[in-house]
Amino acid sequence: MHAQEVAQFLQDNPDFFEQNPELLEQLTVPHVTGGQAISLTERQVSTLRDKLQQVQGKLVELVGFGEENDAISEKVHRMTIDLLISESFESVSQALYTHLIEDFAVPHVQLRIWNSILKRPLPEFCEASEALRIEAGELPRPYCGPVHNEEVRAWFGDNADALQSWALIPLRRDAQVFGMLALGSEDAQRFFPEMGTLYVERIGDLVSAGVLRYVG
Repeated sequence: MHAQEVAQFLQDNPDFFEQNPELLEQLTVPHVTGGQAISLTERQVSTLRDKLQQVQGKLVELVGFGEENDAISEKVHRMTIDLLISESFESVSQALYTHLIEDFAVPHVQLRIWNSILKRPLPEFCEASEALRIEAGELPRPYCGPVHNEEVRAWFGDNADALQSWALIPLRRDAQVFGMLALGSEDAQRFFPEMGTLYVERIGDLVSAGVLRYVG
């Protein structure tokens, strides 16, 4: 019989070694790290041990992700409460900046509102160009990565040149975009195109709801 035929036979008869257990002790295979041959049973144990270590490593990784998500959820929860109890646009924006900068450790935050009934002599209500409004309206989800739009960069003043990654979050009233929340970081890996944006989108939804109570 050829080796391929033996392999096919064992695949077709997975209970072969259960019916012939004595063969497991007689068969030998090379050790995975070289050296003397070991029994097939020892090789199976070694393989299972390696797989167990891989599973344990994956479990540790998943637990780490779970703990990280729990921590983010707690931060979002705290911010939600403060936005809910805010009684003016100024208190909403203050709660937003405080949580993003102190709780989420986002060093640079800018909020811009347009098409608003409410008017204030504040940076948040500075006029946005038609081109930027169109660009924001075409974003299906938050944009993460480098930003070359000079208008957006100008919001951050002298800090703009030091920022390496950005998150641009459109604020929506139903399907209409009425503003943008921009986050900036000196860390090039803080916001990147392939990152998950679930929590960033939720923050955008929260900010949109909080702001809309006052800007109309």
